[in-house]
Amino acid sequence: MVRISAVSYLNTKPFLHGLEIAPVKDISISLDIPSECARKLLENEVDLGLIPVAVIPKLKEAHILPGYCIGADGPVESVKLYSQVPLEEIKTIFLDYQSRTSVTLARVLANEYWKISPEWKKAGAGFESCVSGTTAAVIIGDRTFTLNGTFNYEFDLAEEWKKLTGLPFVFACWVSNKVLDQNFISAFSNALEAGLQDISKVIAEESPKYLPFDVENYLLKSLNLRLDKQSESAIGLFLAKMEQLPPLP
Repeated sequence: MVRISAVSYLNTKPFLHGLEIAPVKDISISLDIPSECARKLLENEVDLGLIPVAVIPKLKEAHILPGYCIGADGPVESVKLYSQVPLEEIKTIFLDYQSRTSVTLARVLANEYWKISPEWKKAGAGFESCVSGTTAAVIIGDRTFTLNGTFNYEFDLAEEWKKLTGLPFVFACWVSNKVLDQNFISAFSNALEAGLQDISKVIAEESPKYLPFDVENYLLKSLNLRLDKQSESAIGLFLAKMEQLPPLP
């Protein structure tokens, strides 16, 4: 039995659909927020996870499944810094508790691109209501669909990374904490591919649930669900920049 943790957001639905239409034998799947996917893989509660790339260096053993990821080559629409004031006026930024990669990306951008030095605060449930005055917040996932356009300023972190580096960004990829059987890897990859090939069905099923958000544009244009060479380079660059960040207090 291969234990798997997958992200519960809309961005993962094409992969989950693939696992439904091309079932893989002897697996168990839990759906979790990204930070919980990471915790489960780190603590060996699962064997394979769709985990934030920022967690990869923390694993004693990390094997990236090739070919598939959650990323973007430009605006991703679902990972943003929201603020009521311009960047240079922000004094405090709350960091989404559901994320590890996105909050680290925000710190990289603040240091290298935005040139600001805010106070960083770890957030808990309900922190979205804290955005006011000079207090901003990094918010990720499906919650952003109803937040977009409701603040004076919003900065798409994948788009900002593209401006800084010229590269796409990878938020999460499939990683195992042990060597997995090649037959399983082949079957699992085939299932993920089946989901991408049948993504129109996912769009049809999910669109009514997220109105007025444009699910088709998000899944087909905003997201990059394939891990290519350029995306792999972006992961390496991001992890190198992450190592240069001071630890949070």
